[in-house]
Amino acid sequence: MLKGLKIRKSFGEVEILHGIDIQIEPGTITTIIGPSGSGKSTLLRSLALLDPPTSGSVVIDGEEMIFPRDTPVPANFAWPRLTVVFQQLFLWPHLTLRQNAVLPLRSRGISSPEDRVNQIIHDFGIAGLADRFPNEVSLGQRQLGAIVRALALQPRYLLLDEITSALDVEYVAMILERLKTLREEGVALLLISHLIDFARRSADQIVFLDGGTLVEQGTPAILDNPESSRLERFLGLVLEAR
Repeated sequence: MLKGLKIRKSFGEVEILHGIDIQIEPGTITTIIGPSGSGKSTLLRSLALLDPPTSGSVVIDGEEMIFPRDTPVPANFAWPRLTVVFQQLFLWPHLTLRQNAVLPLRSRGISSPEDRVNQIIHDFGIAGLADRFPNEVSLGQRQLGAIVRALALQPRYLLLDEITSALDVEYVAMILERLKTLREEGVALLLISHLIDFARRSADQIVFLDGGTLVEQGTPAILDNPESSRLERFLGLVLEAR
């Protein structure tokens, strides 16, 4: 289980996250929604310990890391059992999509890394793109390459920041089916998404952030019957923007 307890995050004098409690169970999909600047990506980075909380704690499989702390977070505390795919993707430009996915496995001494990567590439139907460089494919195809790289690490916790932002309808449907398969395999998934319909179809738990505060959470039913006026207003604006 992945838990964030009383997570606060400040940059200088400005506090971005205000004591958030969140829990992501194995074999479930949690989707974070909210307006721009609400702290969604900051929360994701804090849970992944890439940009640790100012205070609070992160618990992964019963191991707790409490903040603030005097020593750096051990590099292997979260990764690779917890892996992140960001909007920025961070693909090596001089490596093909396949090589980008194989490299982290080789660095960990995984035997036959190509076999593992090739199977995921096949599952995603992008074998014809795998030996191209990132600048030779579309942004959406680069996103798929970044997801393949993350899945090759066989994480228990997969955190995804707006991974459908550059994908067309067919790719989004494919990603949704793959996420459901991962859920069935016991992976815990945390997504940030601006696609409300995608959140409705994919999530077991919806978390609504606003102004660095967790305003409301529950099953996808809260998207049809929100308890808070703030979530109701947000959903109304989303409908108007369509």
